[in-house]
Amino acid sequence: MDKKVLVTYFSATGTTKQVAQNLAAAINADTYEIKPKVPYTNADLDWMDKNSRSTLEMKDHNSRPEMLEDNFSVSDYNTIFIGFPIWWYIAPTIVNTFLESRDFSNKKIILFATSGGSGFGRTVENLKKSVPNSTEIMEGKLFNNPDKTELKEWAEKVL
Repeated sequence: MDKKVLVTYFSATGTTKQVAQNLAAAINADTYEIKPKVPYTNADLDWMDKNSRSTLEMKDHNSRPEMLEDNFSVSDYNTIFIGFPIWWYIAPTIVNTFLESRDFSNKKIILFATSGGSGFGRTVENLKKSVPNSTEIMEGKLFNNPDKTELKEWAEKVL
């Protein structure tokens, strides 16, 4: 592959992390994990609790949970896959934090997600606001325990 490709991801429980690592291995891409400054606990992720951290963040579309500080740059990459679990029919707001903290000018962004049952919903529309200078942000695919062959075949179609 002549393009420099990055697979970045946010994973609260490890499900998306596994898919992202398998995708990166399948296409020989670098990886970057979006890490919250304060890790999510099981109680934080209880979507049935109206006062849980994840529920409160997702109710407020301007919420931008803090990330662990680092100097990671996306400047060396042409194409960036971004993976996350679907929360309330969109990406967790920490993905917006990541997108707004880096320069995605002239980058192709391909989304992928994991979900217990919901689809992408308004994900692309919501994330586009955080990367106005990207070349493209496209809805990729929703995965549920894919193997490396499936991931590679899909990635080659969208690259």
